Amino acid sequence: MNKISMPSRRAILGAAAGLSVALAVTACGGGDPLGANSSAGGSGSGSVVVGSANFPENAILAEIYAGALNAAGVNASTKLNIGAREVYLKALEDGSIDVVPEYTGNLLGYLDTANTIVDGPGILAALPAKMPAGLSVLDAAAAEDKDAIVVTPEIAAKYKLSSIEDLAPVCGELTLAAPSEFQTRPYGLPGLKKLYNCVPKDFKAFSASSEALNLKALLNNEVQVADIFTTSPEITANKLVVLEDPKGLIGAQQVLPIIKTDKLNEAGTTALNNVSKQLTTDDLIALRTQVEGDQKMDPKAAAAAWLKDKGITK
Repeated sequence: MNKISMPSRRAILGAAAGLSVALAVTACGGGDPLGANSSAGGSGSGSVVVGSANFPENAILAEIYAGALNAAGVNASTKLNIGAREVYLKALEDGSIDVVPEYTGNLLGYLDTANTIVDGPGILAALPAKMPAGLSVLDAAAAEDKDAIVVTPEIAAKYKLSSIEDLAPVCGELTLAAPSEFQTRPYGLPGLKKLYNCVPKDFKAFSASSEALNLKALLNNEVQVADIFTTSPEITANKLVVLEDPKGLIGAQQVLPIIKTDKLNEAGTTALNNVSKQLTTDDLIALRTQVEGDQKMDPKAAAAAWLKDKGITK
């Protein structure tokens, strides 16, 4: 199993974060994440700055976007690891950055807390009207990174589990682990109870600092059910069983760019839409494996290899 130490994505992207998140990111990064570019590609009038949230997959996507823009003749640079959604959306609005990779379902839920739409096409149809003034979404990729309810093969066999629906008769015997906000989010414990009549015996909040520790708890049977992300390389590496979700507890989470509407020209828009046209979920898993696994590849190098493989760069 790969040893991974990284911040909890939900903790980073959750709406509860505020100024303290921005200060913490600054402290960890050794400076203002909105100050200096982390990847040279040009600055000043006419340049485009691509930002990212503070987790590896999003940084890789930001580097892919910047590389595609540069290949299209748009002067692009990156500012990585900015922090929480409210921080980088504010940065988009005030012009500190011009582009950021996002996830459709979580974005819609953030912009509309009363949202109940979970299907991919429905989310994409609803998003444009919910965007803050001056910001737009471009085309969404088929690539998706969403929450998944997973169990080990042993637990799946013991309780005959292939779907979240199968949890209902045995849920009271099982401990579920997830980030702390899972206790109150619609796709978390409330949704499990409402849609699947599943109330776990116990709930354990995942460590906010280590995905490897969280996985270890599942593999050691300290918890029997866990909520992790579908692009995690550890799902395949450990043959984890992703339980099907026939009632749509967890909404679609397609990758797409948010842009400062008046900043990106036609060439830039076309370049980013071309990335979305080619990006797949398997690509995300492979890119995460390269960066977070034994190779420890730099996000910019992984992005460059993907862009070349897709024929976007030479």
